[in-house]
Amino acid sequence: AFSEDDGNDLEIYTINAGGGGKKQLTDNSTGDDEPSYSPSGKKIAYSGYDGQDNEIYTINAGGGGKKPVTDNSSDDNWPDYAPSGKRIAYTNFVSGGNQEIYTIQTNGGGRQPVTDNSSDDDEPSYSPSGKRIAYVNFAGPDGEIWTIQPNGGGRQQVTDNANNDNEPYWGSQ
Repeated sequence: AFSEDDGNDLEIYTINAGGGGKKQLTDNSTGDDEPSYSPSGKKIAYSGYDGQDNEIYTINAGGGGKKPVTDNSSDDNWPDYAPSGKRIAYTNFVSGGNQEIYTIQTNGGGRQPVTDNSSDDDEPSYSPSGKRIAYVNFAGPDGEIWTIQPNGGGRQQVTDNANNDNEPYWGSQ
């Protein structure tokens, strides 16, 4: 799954790993990007603009069945499915202008904060076990990679350098 600029905005597509079989899943006048497959491969979560701000949606991997997961007055981005397929981690732009990591059930219920601090946290990625979430924290002059438990405990810094570290992604088990 990937997003592509069709000349008007970003849309979600799928393509075979070896090329060919490209299929457009979203087709609207608003931007859709940051796709993330569910563990079963049957659903894709993504960030889409609803006319007011970005929200998290799911869609069937073959197309159709678009459903909103979040519905609030602030931007939601960077969705990532938990290995169980029951929750999605994402970035929310909270009041006051900073970004925090949240998780939510795939049906939109049970929203829970993971991070809660005065610095920006972004780009969450679940570990294969589901016991940790990697993310970028922008507390200093640059972004660093951290991990945290989905309940917000056990926060741990992974990188510490003068470079901007972004887009953490866990390997498979």
